[in-house]
Amino acid sequence: MTTLEQGHDTRTRILAAARKLFAERGYAATSLADIAAAVGLTKTAVAYHFHPKDRLAAELIAPCADDMLDLLGAEFADRAAFVTALVEFTVRHRAVTRLVMEDLGGADEAPPGSPGEAIRTFRDEIFAKLVGAEPSEQARLRGWAVLGALQWGVVHTMDLPEETVRATLTTAALAI
Repeated sequence: MTTLEQGHDTRTRILAAARKLFAERGYAATSLADIAAAVGLTKTAVAYHFHPKDRLAAELIAPCADDMLDLLGAEFADRAAFVTALVEFTVRHRAVTRLVMEDLGGADEAPPGSPGEAIRTFRDEIFAKLVGAEPSEQARLRGWAVLGALQWGVVHTMDLPEETVRATLTTAALAI
């Protein structure tokens, strides 16, 4: 194996460990030292590839953001089709959902150009697709209930099989 391949393999192992630990503990509660221990490296070796820790989070979030843009750009036959696709997206990216959950609380006050602003933008576009341009009070409440169910549903069921989470959340979200 060449040095380049070893470096790529190391990055891949670090990303996999970070994804798992962030999903289990949350971003703030996971240190580079924790990730290093999970991979069998030193903290310095992990920092060589990903310093600061935000770079690691950004690399984990990037594929999710691409899929989010695809989801938001797609046309759906009706609300049920969009909700089903949204559940699929959320379950597929549940480790990343856990990672960004820590930033959701401050998304409304996030400054321009920050990760919180991007999260707020995605959240608001999803909400608009769920409820339409001028939603009634009931539609607004249903929209926030669906988003809350999906966010908390995936975060607190990381130990359950994806298919179980997907099926249950789809049924629940369509009923709201």
